Amino acid sequence: MELKIGFLSLFMLAISWMGSDARQLAASDMTSIPIEYKYLGEEIKIHVAVEKNNQVCTLCEEYVGEALSFLRDNKTQMDIVATLHKACSKLQSLEEQCAMLVDTYASAFFSEIATIQPEEFCQKVNLCRMKYVSLHRSNKTCELCHQVMIEVITKLKDPDTQFEIIEILLKQCNKVENYAQECKRLVFQYGPLILASGEKFFETNDVCSVIHACGSAKTEASASAEFAETTLADA
Repeated sequence: MELKIGFLSLFMLAISWMGSDARQLAASDMTSIPIEYKYLGEEIKIHVAVEKNNQVCTLCEEYVGEALSFLRDNKTQMDIVATLHKACSKLQSLEEQCAMLVDTYASAFFSEIATIQPEEFCQKVNLCRMKYVSLHRSNKTCELCHQVMIEVITKLKDPDTQFEIIEILLKQCNKVENYAQECKRLVFQYGPLILASGEKFFETNDVCSVIHACGSAKTEASASAEFAETTLADA
């Protein structure tokens, strides 16, 4: 992970230097990145609209793309592993353990590199800014979103679901080792409060309108009213 960050950081430093003036002078445009997923058998396609600075954002994506292509090349990967093994040979008594770590984690490192997308990386370092999310599919998108929210609220009100969530949190506390008991105390003390706050948040905020799952303002207002009525009826 540190090696990956190191390689990409070098490229990002170059981008920042070349694009420092362009950040203020270049005009912005928009690009759309499609993301698809399924929920209850329904295929949903989300278009994430990203505001681009013509020079800074484009340079970022271009150079990160080149960096990733370089790191994904088989010869490059072999050279990196060879360099790390050479470094291990200087550790004397720890050489064998070092080489074992290199062999174990090198493949995982390169697999992680394969999952990185230039667009996502540049968004995370704020060189391409996320503006909004809009869902483009059938008219059922808004209805489906509100159905999901009703299910979420219903689940949060279910004592069995609340118990399952608390139980999962307690199991996670066991991974904290020396702080396990303190972690469990916090879960018992604040868990129910957090669940109640989450339930209240979803009841008082039309999340579907916020993420633009509904179309026009008129449609959103109608769906929001229907959502509120259904929620109150189920309460």
